[in-house]
Amino acid sequence: MPEPVLSTRGLSRRFGALNAVEDVSIDIGAGTMTGLIGPNGAGKSTVFNLLTGALKPSTGTVLLNGRDVTGLAPDRLFALGLARTFQIPRPFARMSVLENVMLAPPHQTGERLGGRFLAWGRVRAEEARLRARALEVLDFMTLGPLADHPAGKISGGQRKLLELARVLMGDPAVILLDEPAAGVHPALTETLIGKIETLNRQGKTFVIIEHDMDVVMGHCAPLIALAEGRVIFHGTPAEARANTALLDAYLGVPVDV
Repeated sequence: MPEPVLSTRGLSRRFGALNAVEDVSIDIGAGTMTGLIGPNGAGKSTVFNLLTGALKPSTGTVLLNGRDVTGLAPDRLFALGLARTFQIPRPFARMSVLENVMLAPPHQTGERLGGRFLAWGRVRAEEARLRARALEVLDFMTLGPLADHPAGKISGGQRKLLELARVLMGDPAVILLDEPAAGVHPALTETLIGKIETLNRQGKTFVIIEHDMDVVMGHCAPLIALAEGRVIFHGTPAEARANTALLDAYLGVPVDV
C-alpha cells in the first residue's frame, strides 16, 4: 500500500436520527485510482461531501498528507491540492468553454477589489498565462475545438470533460470524481477514462464513485465498498467479485458463491 495521501478516522455524519456515514476509516494511497462503490443510499456522496468540506462531520477526522483538514471549506482544500467533480456538471452556460476553464484558478488578481484598476498590467499578464494554460488543458481533454462554444451548448459527456478540465487548472494532487461515466456516450467514456488513466500515470491520485461496474472493475484498484454508511469491503476487484457480503449488499439477498 503506498503512503496514504488522504485518510479518514472514525468519520461519521448524522442527519437527525439517520446515520448516513458511520465510523468510516479509510486510507487512499498516493498515486492510486481507488473505486468507492456501493448500492444507492450507501453513503458514498456523503463521504465525498465530508472529504471536500461541503459537509462537516458529526465526529471523526479527515487527513490530507497527514494534516488535519476536517471541516475546512472547499476553496481551502482546493488550494491544498484536493478537488472534486460532480455527478451533474453545472458550467456557466452562457460563457464559453474557455472562459469556464479560465475562471477555475482561485485568488486571481482581477477578482480582488481594485485589482483591475491598481494592477492592470499584472491582471493582463496573469490572464494571458491563464488563457495559455487553459488552452493546453482543453487540448489535452480533446475540447480545444470547442473553446469558443457556449458551455451550455455542448453535450453531457463533453461537460464531464469540461468539469475535469476546470479541476486541472488548480493542479490538484488528489481528485475525487463523482460518477464520471454516468450519462456519457460510450465513446466519450473511453476518452474520459483514458485521460484519467494518463493523469494517474503522471502521479495524480483519484477516488472514483461509479456505478458502471465495467469501469470500476477494469480501471480501479483498490476498491472500497460502503453499505448503510459503513465500510464493508476493501480489496482488489478480484476479491470483490468473490465477496459474499458485498454481493449481498448490492442484491439485497444472501448470495452463495
